Amino acid sequence: MEKIKKGNFKMPHSLVIIAFIVIVAALATWIVPAGEYQRIENSSGVKVIDAASFEYVESTPVNPIDLGTYAIQGYMSTANLIFVILFSGAAFNVITASGALQSIIALVAKKFSSKETVFIPILTLIFGLICTTQGVNTFIGFAPVMVMMAKAMGFDSIVGASIILLGGAVGFSTGTLNVSTTIVAQTIAELPPYSGIEYRAFCFVVFYIVTNIYLIRYAKKIRNNPELSTVFDLEINSKVDAGALEAAGPMNTRKWLVVLSLIGILALIVYGGVKLDWALEESASAFIWLGIIAGVCAGFTPSETAKHFVNGAKTMIGAALIIGLARSVSGVLSAGTIMDTTIYGMANALSNVPLYLQGMAMYIANLLLNLFITSGSGLANTVMPLFVPLADMVGLTRQAAVLAFNFGDGFGNYVLPTSTALMGILGASNIPYDRWMKFMWKLFLIWVAVGCLLMLVAQMINLGPM
Repeated sequence: MEKIKKGNFKMPHSLVIIAFIVIVAALATWIVPAGEYQRIENSSGVKVIDAASFEYVESTPVNPIDLGTYAIQGYMSTANLIFVILFSGAAFNVITASGALQSIIALVAKKFSSKETVFIPILTLIFGLICTTQGVNTFIGFAPVMVMMAKAMGFDSIVGASIILLGGAVGFSTGTLNVSTTIVAQTIAELPPYSGIEYRAFCFVVFYIVTNIYLIRYAKKIRNNPELSTVFDLEINSKVDAGALEAAGPMNTRKWLVVLSLIGILALIVYGGVKLDWALEESASAFIWLGIIAGVCAGFTPSETAKHFVNGAKTMIGAALIIGLARSVSGVLSAGTIMDTTIYGMANALSNVPLYLQGMAMYIANLLLNLFITSGSGLANTVMPLFVPLADMVGLTRQAAVLAFNFGDGFGNYVLPTSTALMGILGASNIPYDRWMKFMWKLFLIWVAVGCLLMLVAQMINLGPM
């Protein structure tokens, strides 16, 4: 019998990993005792957990035969995000077919070919600042552009995706201005909206510096030694260089119009999200219009535009399948009535942690809970009613509890395969999840360590008010 050679293990497809998590969640509903908290409305009309109401209830284990149904429910609940992904891929394929991106990126790559210490921090800062108010999934459509630009500069797709993901991670996870996380958590904690912003801004700067040092070091390493890229074998035949991009020809009027349509629609999407309370449905609609307008500007016939549009949507099918299935995990846990049991156990464990480690422990607890509840507002409404009285009891300020929630809810989203923003951008960038983790795991541990240190400081300075 032929021996299996060492090193032949291959990480399963991302869809297989998610499916495994769904199965484990279903099995847990047969083992973990079922429990529930009562939900009540607070003074702001928001339904929150009554911290003193937990009780064990009759078990409702999930039948494995029903997992297909939960998967469909996951796809239905993420339909708006799936449409954003499909239509953004479709629109960008129309733009790519015009040659406009190739021509303008060739110019940018030539100018910044050896200036990654300027290029990367500027772009991560832009995404970071925008994501102080927006979720990173807003920028799934930007991924193909950033990947193409990174490759043209001698980097890999990891660098291109990281500019969005890591920059956005810093902005979103520090919670400086985020309405769906920070303000929800502060409202539950009865804190003034946006209070404590000075320390959160300081945290933004610290995480921004640490993250850019890590990313720039990786980018320089890949440029000098491309074979060290975590996706080298996948991109060895698909490298993009300035010379190849220049083959698309110089910029002309039509190409400039295509680029302007891209900038205009993306700016509209960001403005709509920040000022007009746009949901993902409006963003998806904007991408449809982007594909149509770009096709007209490029001089394509309606049939040519439609062909490029359909081919672009096809490339996003894998990401769409992963996102919908990932959402079904929380559905399985809720159906099995073990979501609240998990929260109850963590709250009890946290109450036994020494005082000087309470802030760190609360951060780690939120990080673990984010495995099950990836929605920021959902996690806030779930854990803050528990952690606020817990913080009061152990002498931790409520503002520090909000900060712990911000860190725990945010940073985990960039390593969890259940994160729609992560899997959406990885899918749009054609980066397998296991390759991303090979690049990301060290930075994530650094983030955890830095977050723990900042939580300790917040506790030492008695971060307030309250």
